[in-house]
Amino acid sequence: MTVPTTGAPERPGQGHDPARGDAGSAVADSARRPLSDRRGGRRTARSTPWLALVALGVVYGDIGTSPIYALKACFSREYGLAPTAPNVYGVVSLILWALTITVSIKYVAVIMRADNHGEGGILALLAIIRGERDAPRTRRRGYLVGLALFGAALLYGDGVITPAISVLSAVEGLHVASPRFVGLSVPVSAVILFALFAVQRFGVHRVGSVFGPVMVLWFLTIAGFGAIAVAQSPMILRAIDPSYAVQFFLAHGLHGFVILGGVVLAVTGAEALYADMGYFGPSPIRWGWFGLVFPSLLLNYAGQGALMLHDAAAVANPFFLLAPRAVLFPYVALATIATIIASQALISGVFVLTNQAIQLGYAPRLTVVHTAPTTEHVYMPAINRVMMLGCLLLVVTFRSSDALGAAYGIAVTGTMAITTVLFYSIARTQWGWSRARAVPLCAVFLVVDGAFLAANALKIAHDGWVPLAIAAAVWILMTTWAWGRARLVAFRRHNAVPLTDLFARLEHERTPRVPGTAVFLTSHPDGAPRVLMRQLDYTHVLASRVVLIRIVFEERPWVRGAERIEIEPLSQGFVRVVTRVGFLQEPDLSAVLAECRLGHVALAAADTVYYMNSERLVLTPERNPLRRWRKALFGVLMRNSRSAPDFFGLPADRVVEIGEKVPF
Repeated sequence: MTVPTTGAPERPGQGHDPARGDAGSAVADSARRPLSDRRGGRRTARSTPWLALVALGVVYGDIGTSPIYALKACFSREYGLAPTAPNVYGVVSLILWALTITVSIKYVAVIMRADNHGEGGILALLAIIRGERDAPRTRRRGYLVGLALFGAALLYGDGVITPAISVLSAVEGLHVASPRFVGLSVPVSAVILFALFAVQRFGVHRVGSVFGPVMVLWFLTIAGFGAIAVAQSPMILRAIDPSYAVQFFLAHGLHGFVILGGVVLAVTGAEALYADMGYFGPSPIRWGWFGLVFPSLLLNYAGQGALMLHDAAAVANPFFLLAPRAVLFPYVALATIATIIASQALISGVFVLTNQAIQLGYAPRLTVVHTAPTTEHVYMPAINRVMMLGCLLLVVTFRSSDALGAAYGIAVTGTMAITTVLFYSIARTQWGWSRARAVPLCAVFLVVDGAFLAANALKIAHDGWVPLAIAAAVWILMTTWAWGRARLVAFRRHNAVPLTDLFARLEHERTPRVPGTAVFLTSHPDGAPRVLMRQLDYTHVLASRVVLIRIVFEERPWVRGAERIEIEPLSQGFVRVVTRVGFLQEPDLSAVLAECRLGHVALAAADTVYYMNSERLVLTPERNPLRRWRKALFGVLMRNSRSAPDFFGLPADRVVEIGEKVPF
């Protein structure tokens, strides 16, 4: 099986491939705008509260459901920490200050300022770094790009583990109601997760409007139960004093440091605040965090600590024991719904992350389904199946949220630390911050991130290798794809024929011109694509109108307006079209040609034929076994990537593919 490929989209100054894809269509352009921009214009004070409500159902699901298992995990058998008063004060203090430093200060107040034209997330930072033009720093950028890719790969481990541990921990609330439900947690969790992944193809936008109100109810409920417990044991408010955290470390030494592996569970989901900034903007996210989420989490963690001070036996499941027994079953149901919403946010986030990786040239073409023409939601069947199998395998294998906690955290902390490093680079090179300004701030963040990462690194031998194995596999796939595509682009560039030579040949040979329009993709600004030359060699005729489309992939999420398309008539019936696209846009060459016709270029849709190169790799001998293995892996990825005509939105009955063997 051969996979058709084409001339490559490129960045200014370097070649890239069509495997990324970019959106030329006005429909896709408007559909992918942030929610706040769809009606045009800027965000208003009136719209911000509404966006904050919607964001509650998307942004805060993960971190909002962490109280179900975070504090309990700190006192699990794995750590062997007794629920004494000093230990309770110390752990609660650590959680409160972790939320304050990592989420409130680092992400909400600082990191969210580093946006790529409104978009956030680690791949947005990667695009900013790749857009730097200072040649002497090329090697430094290479290291940072590799680091950013590994941070993105870690999010896949988080995306598989979070639904499993969230749903499993919620269903375990039934254990509090009755011991008879102990054996049901695994099968019930598996059924819920299977159903959740099964409905992804229908599009979550249809129920997304209720996510926000449900999460409001969730946060008000956990805050209320926490406040009741705090009122009964107000001594827990002493934990606000960070000296209790310091005393905890002094009393326990290395063991106290190890407990940070459980404390970090309270801040999982912090990266989502930054990654989802493009959908809502920073203001609604900050409103939601400081107005509802942060106070609710503080009250609930304090309430759990107060309950443990009152009754040490509550350490078994302090979150659900906060609720009166009369409302326990509705509380478990609400917790399960909240974890489903949190899982949905992670699943959708992985879809979007993969789509961005495709556009940036780090993943092969996959089927991407837009579940609605007016939302950002996408569905990727292949990724959905892999994630479903991974989540079900984790639930069946680990069988409890406490056991899964050992495998959780290292993916999140790794991404957090990498985000800090990337932020420092951008602050220094893009914003012009001095070392005196950037180093102290980032050092504080990196000390906290490093402590969490080191504590979780101790879990590697005890199931912590699971997210690292997932991340390593994804990183190898992404870097192999980028490496292989770069080799193919170099091959095409090396064998390109200058347009001046082509025009001279057409005049010299008096090549017959037949009615119609032939469309070719090219990666060379002044060269003829190989597929055009081979079509000419085989048929000895050429269409009367020839359109050469060059896709330039910009290091920004959106390209809109007049700068999207440039049309330049050339001699002998040739037209050169340059379409500039962002890394959150998708390819639609039919729409590009439609705009060319609107631009008074004489093109007729009925007689347009698209010529594509169908490349078959011929692997050359390699002594290095690692390179030989990498070539074979790239070949597998090529054969299983989506066909170019489908990816570029071309009508199947208007495509001609010309095969070619390419030495690789």
